[in-house]
Amino acid sequence: MNAGLTREEGLELLRKWNQEPFHCQHALTVEAVMRDFALQMDPEHVDFWGMAGLLHDIDFEKYPEEHCRKCVGILEDAGATPELIHAVCSHGYGACSDVEPDCVMEKVLFAVDELTGLVGAAARMRPSRSCTDMELGSLKKKYKDRKFAAGCSREVIRQGADMLGWELDTLLERTLAAMARTESQVREGMQTLDAGE
Repeated sequence: MNAGLTREEGLELLRKWNQEPFHCQHALTVEAVMRDFALQMDPEHVDFWGMAGLLHDIDFEKYPEEHCRKCVGILEDAGATPELIHAVCSHGYGACSDVEPDCVMEKVLFAVDELTGLVGAAARMRPSRSCTDMELGSLKKKYKDRKFAAGCSREVIRQGADMLGWELDTLLERTLAAMARTESQVREGMQTLDAGE
């Protein structure tokens, strides 16, 4: 699996197409979670998993109505491989793309994209503003409360777990653990982006 881009090139592309801190943090979070999952599931392709996470929403900020479609040209122009473009497009399967996730990496990306948003929203409500001290039970309560982070589709999260053949609790627990392990890394990444390095 080859992305066709170095991480530095990926970060430059992210900076070019995303200025909103929320979108940048989401990209860095999904990248970190994807890399964490890859270390356990596909250690030979950690960089590819990470790049798919980093660039999965590359077109969303500027072209929300063309999400998962406008990205094709953006990524092609940047030198991304067809397999990276397929992965990026597949994360929006059903909602804004007809490209179906067909490998484990794409199924993980599909599942964790929405879920990282839910975990992040739950973390911001905590006194610590962190997920490092969040327990699975607390996250499950937030998941069941449809009014909380209503923009995070529970249907997509459950569909992602089903695609992977996992219990929902397994997906919740593994994603929460990955976010806790990588939280400081994401914070440092945001500081680097802010500094324009």
